[in-house]
Formats: sequence, C-alpha cells, structure tokens
Amino acid sequence: MNLLKSIFVVLSLLICANAIAVDIIAHRGASGVLPEHTLVSVAYAHAAGADYIEQDVVLTKDDIPIVMHDIYLEQTTNVADIFPKRKREDGHFYAIDFTVQEIQYLEVHERVAPGTNKPIFPNRFPLQMTQFRVPTLEQEIKLIQGLNHSTRLDVGLYVELKNPQWHRDNGKNLATHTLGLLAQYGYENADDNAFIQSFDAKELKLIFTQQLTNLKLIQLIGENDWNLAETDFDAMKTSEGITEVATYAAGIGPWWKQLLMLSDDKIITTDLTRFAHQHKLLVHPYTFRIEEVPAKAHDYEHLLKVIVQTLQVDAIFTDNPLRTAKFVSRSVILNDFKHEPKAGKR
Repeated sequence: MNLLKSIFVVLSLLICANAIAVDIIAHRGASGVLPEHTLVSVAYAHAAGADYIEQDVVLTKDDIPIVMHDIYLEQTTNVADIFPKRKREDGHFYAIDFTVQEIQYLEVHERVAPGTNKPIFPNRFPLQMTQFRVPTLEQEIKLIQGLNHSTRLDVGLYVELKNPQWHRDNGKNLATHTLGLLAQYGYENADDNAFIQSFDAKELKLIFTQQLTNLKLIQLIGENDWNLAETDFDAMKTSEGITEVATYAAGIGPWWKQLLMLSDDKIITTDLTRFAHQHKLLVHPYTFRIEEVPAKAHDYEHLLKVIVQTLQVDAIFTDNPLRTAKFVSRSVILNDFKHEPKAGKR
C-alpha cells in the first residue's frame, strides 16, 4: 500500500469515528430555508443530506392526499385572496372543502401567525415571494423517487396523518387513501424506507390491528393542552404508557423538551428515552430549529450534541437539514459536487 493510499485510509477511519450515527428527518422539507412542504423545499432537503423527508398529509374534497401541515389553508397560502367566500364560520379555509384542482391555483408562502400577515420566522424565505404550489402526496413521492434514482441514494418518506379523527368526523378516511397511495408506489412493508406517524394513538392502533399497512408506525407524543388528539400524552410518557405503545408502534416521536432540560450547570434528563429503548422502540424527537435554541444550549450544534450524545436518540426532526448534516460529519451533495453520491442510504 503506497503512502497516499495509507493516508486516505487513515483519514477515512477518522471521519467514520467522528461521524454521529443519527438519522436526519427533514421537517416539512428544508423548511428553515424554503417555504414548508413545497417541492423545491423537498429537493433542497434531499440534496442537503436528509435520510427522510416528512410529509404531513390531509385530504381534499375529492379525496386526494395533499402535503399540508394543517387541515386548513390560510396560514401558508393565499386562499383568502383567491377564494375569499369559501371560509367556514370559524374563519378557516379547510382543505377538505376544496378540490385538488382548486388547490392547485393557490400560491404557497412562508407560514404566518394566525390571523395576521406576519411571518412566524421573519428571517426565513421572503414572505412576498410566492412562486410555489401545494403538492399532492403523489407528486412528492415521484420527486423523491426520481431524485433517489438520479443520485443513487435512498432517501425515505416520513408521513404524518394529520387529524385523522377530524377527517372521519367529516366523512373521510385519511388512512385508507394515504396508505393505498403509498402501497401503489412500493411503500407497504416494514423494511420499506418509510414511516407512518400520528399523534392519534387510536388511529395507529386501528392501522396496526386491521393490518392496513406493514410500514413502521411512530407514536408522536405531544402535551395534553395542545388538543391534538383524544390521547392522554401524560399517561403515555410513563413506563406503563410506553409499554402500551410498544404493542403497536416501532417508535416514538416526542417533543425534545420532554426528553431533557438544561439548567445552569447540568443536563436533567427524563426517563422517556430509557423507557422507549428498553422496549426497543426508536426515539425520533422533534423539532430542532436554529431560531429556537435555548440560551443555555449556546448554539444549535451544542443542542444537537446534548440530545444525540446524552440520550443516543435514533433520529431527529429538523428544519435545517444541511446544517444538521454538517454537524454529523456527513458529506452532502450541496457541499460536495465533486464527488459521486454513494449508492444506498447515507
């Protein structure tokens, strides 16, 4: 072995030793850089080094799964300008009241605070730039699979069923339409590169017991006062609650603040990660944003280091996949155009 090759091997070993084994889930695509759940945000996340790209899914009036974080449209689109008379009495414009063709007329912009035209994160993509559209789930699948083919990577899907009980109350079965479409594109078995997540424990149990899919299920864990679903999250965070989750799910998606607290001189961890790992459940905390780093964490990278190294979580949701990929010492396409991407999963 010549000297140059020896040096290359040593450097490769050092890079591997320093790399952090945690999957990156691009939260709503690369939402820290581009408007959430747009195809361009998905493409950026794919190039930035994400292992999975998240799709929040709701149904249209004609039962088409679209990628949208909310069951209503006004916080991220110009629906109030295009269809001003279509809001319900509560002031919301619900996706379920529009056909997919109507929704295609809408332009997507940065998320604004409810009832305002003020962006929640002012330093992100300019609010007035709205050359984006609401994608269907099928469009997003085709984009990701196409990019996987052309880059020889294997970036997965991470699909959230949004408010499934609300859909049922309005005569729609969100799970059936979503899981059917996923199966059509080859996502139906436990070893397929996709997850299904929901805050609604009842819905996940139904999917499991009725064998609607064999994809891995992730139980999201929120706070009871968020009113996300008829699920007792306080009970779920106990040893008994996690034991129950393990009967139907492959992992949990907790809010990262449910896992640890940072004090002036120490890190205080909860038992939730330990409970989950005792049952061989994956732990995928959400959501890491450079705008929401607590003062005691110093910076974004320090917060990630605390979470990943202290708790040894399996994956993290982030609005900033590129910066996160740099943190885990990963070669990413956006920073490494000179190298051919390796086959398979990063």
